[in-house]
Amino acid sequence: MQNCTFEFSQLHRFGTAFYDFLRLRKEVFVDTLGWDVPHNDEVEMDQYDTPLAHYSLVLKEGQVVGGARAMSTAAIWGGNTYMLRDAHLGKLPHIPPEILPTEIASETVWECTRLVISDALTTQAERATCLRLIVDGLVERAKERGADELICLSSLALMRALRQLGYDVSRMGSTYRNDEDGRQYAALRMPAEYSTQRRREMAEACVLAARSAPRQLHTAA
Repeated sequence: MQNCTFEFSQLHRFGTAFYDFLRLRKEVFVDTLGWDVPHNDEVEMDQYDTPLAHYSLVLKEGQVVGGARAMSTAAIWGGNTYMLRDAHLGKLPHIPPEILPTEIASETVWECTRLVISDALTTQAERATCLRLIVDGLVERAKERGADELICLSSLALMRALRQLGYDVSRMGSTYRNDEDGRQYAALRMPAEYSTQRRREMAEACVLAARSAPRQLHTAA
């Protein structure tokens, strides 16, 4: 599996990957979970898929098998900000306003949404790898633009999965039950830091680079 990250101006670099991600979202959120979100017969696409959004997708043998979206909590596009803030302001009927305890609008905090993993990944190891690649891609995208924290609205099961991968995830407030899919959700937050495996790989790369660097020769004066 491999990760790719992009924003709207870079969609053309990855062929149909963005559209395939929207198709996967429709399969999961509409067909399986029964969410009342904007969609047609093929794809799901909402008011937060704008030029302010960034995406982290995972491909396996050229097929999109997972992905998620992220944007700054300072983002404003038309009459919308970001999902949790709009819910806090009472604009989203399926999400209770109190789910975000305090209003956040900062370039250093990014919100992650629409995380999805395909049922084509059938083993726990595959799904964990896919999740790690998605989130590390989001972290990379956010860190490059000055963010130091990520927030999201997520199921409690995902919080446990993220912790197992080494992300320092915590709950921001109370939970609520989604009437559309029957699951428990909460607002989560975590530092914009990579998974345990990504940090290990980066440390190993630094060691190898140091070992292969040419040594400076010192001669007697």
